Amino acid sequence: MAVYVDHAATTPLRPEARAAWLEAQDVVGNASSIHGGGQAARRVLEGARERLAAVLDCDPVEVVFTSGGTESINLALKGLWWSRRSGAGSIVLPDGEHHATLDAVRWLADHEGATVVPVPLDAVGRIDPGIFAQALPGAAVATALVANNEVGTVNDAAGLAAAAAAAGVPLHLDAVSAFGHLPVSFRHWRADADGPTGLVAVSVSGHKVGAPVGVGALVVGRAATPTPLQHGGGQQRGLRAGTQDIAGAAAFAVAAELAVGEREEEARRLDDLRDALARSIRDAVPQAEVLGDPVDRIPGNLHVLFPGAAGETLLFLLDQAGVSVSTGSACQAGVPEPSHVVLALGRSERDARSVLRFTFGRTSTARDAEAVARALPLAYVRAAAAR
Repeated sequence: MAVYVDHAATTPLRPEARAAWLEAQDVVGNASSIHGGGQAARRVLEGARERLAAVLDCDPVEVVFTSGGTESINLALKGLWWSRRSGAGSIVLPDGEHHATLDAVRWLADHEGATVVPVPLDAVGRIDPGIFAQALPGAAVATALVANNEVGTVNDAAGLAAAAAAAGVPLHLDAVSAFGHLPVSFRHWRADADGPTGLVAVSVSGHKVGAPVGVGALVVGRAATPTPLQHGGGQQRGLRAGTQDIAGAAAFAVAAELAVGEREEEARRLDDLRDALARSIRDAVPQAEVLGDPVDRIPGNLHVLFPGAAGETLLFLLDQAGVSVSTGSACQAGVPEPSHVVLALGRSERDARSVLRFTFGRTSTARDAEAVARALPLAYVRAAAAR
């Protein structure tokens, strides 16, 4: 039986989310139609929007349903850039962001003339709010991860938002990896910021919390007016046109409620599994090194440098042993490139090619951690010999 330790890439569908999806599929009607069937669909949709808003601590009107984290990030960054490009022209981009962000910003630089202002990470992968603040004056938009999706380090979201508000810059926070594992509060992070600057957008994704793949959301503050990516119907404040996915929204709301409700207890359990595996790795491979903040990190995340062994080879050997792990972001899976996050920590390219990410989730057990610990020593010996 396969051991799945890659929940940061995607996590199993919750039975309750599946049930909500199937129930919503029985409601026949377009939520934009004015007949009875359409209004029944709209009630399901708006109920889901209200429930998701409650767990994100924002107003329902601020929730824009999308197809997932990548679309949410693109809508936030491109939309905010297009809405302000007549003024300042830079985008504040910390090193080590998810590729959905990096590639969206690169597109804006290549096609729209955006100037990119980088912000370094410290040795554990954290964005220093003070250094972030120094990059903000004159920027059109800024972005940052709430928690790094590879090394798991948690950032000071409220501090980053405060810096953006003080500089009068709209800020997008990528909470895709954080949501369900850490407190996510749009209202708290935004604090007393007023108008279309400070924190104005937060992206989340359904399949990271047990909802189906293909549904996500972007929280867009009431005063923010990003330019939409697509047109044709004016749905969702005109920010995301198109017939809305009623069933996906219903399933996402259920999964999000469950994830947030169990978050604190589950965080303790996942950290116990992570710590047990970390101890086993240290015993079996003393030269291995855990990267990222040793304490302030996403629950269940363990990112390990294995000196002298290629991460891709380790991944293959563990897969052959029935263990599913990752070398980093799933969006870059299959591409033999060094981890840009590890490079951003100041490590060598060799180190950046020698890492694995183990991530536990709702269905993980102590037996999973034990199975990884049993398979890893031989895989490391073979990988190191092959390098």
